[in-house]
Amino acid sequence: MAYEACRQASTAVAEGSVGAGAGATVGKVLGIASAMKGGVGTWSLTLPGGIVVGALAVVNAFGDVLDDRTGQILAGARDPGGGFLNTARTVQVAGVPPGTGIGESTTLVVVATNAHLTKEEANWLARLAHDGLARVIAPVHTLYDGDTVFALSLGDRRGPLLAVGAAAVDAVAEAVKRGVRLARSAGGVPGLGG
Repeated sequence: MAYEACRQASTAVAEGSVGAGAGATVGKVLGIASAMKGGVGTWSLTLPGGIVVGALAVVNAFGDVLDDRTGQILAGARDPGGGFLNTARTVQVAGVPPGTGIGESTTLVVVATNAHLTKEEANWLARLAHDGLARVIAPVHTLYDGDTVFALSLGDRRGPLLAVGAAAVDAVAEAVKRGVRLARSAGGVPGLGG
């Protein structure tokens, strides 16, 4: 299957409820019945000098996904009365209901760049890119999540490492938002993408 996947690989990346994103959900504090669809999202930025920083995220978070510009919940735990519950506030006030599964949520991210990175710089970039998750998922990195970011360098362009890191944070945040915006409803779980 791995050989076949490599054979069929292309530069076109499907987003939304595809691949690993097909079963992804967000906002699980009240269980799957109140959750919404997560999915696969991508985003990239080009810096001066031609350095490209891209992110691919599979959004399967315990928390809600927010619009970092407005603070509004894009997708998350749905309130039985309509609207959103606000998982972060619910956990602060009421805790987590029994039966919530540890390890049932994980947002996976790959950050790739054509900037030259040493092993230590790639490690730093992966750590910094977690800030993109914190910008748009609330709560993030909970006991119920296994959030992971991988970083890799695919080139030899030289440029300011701090700029690459800042771009990675932005790319991750945008990729997460695209993952939920393009997710389609399935199995009774609603998605923003229809």
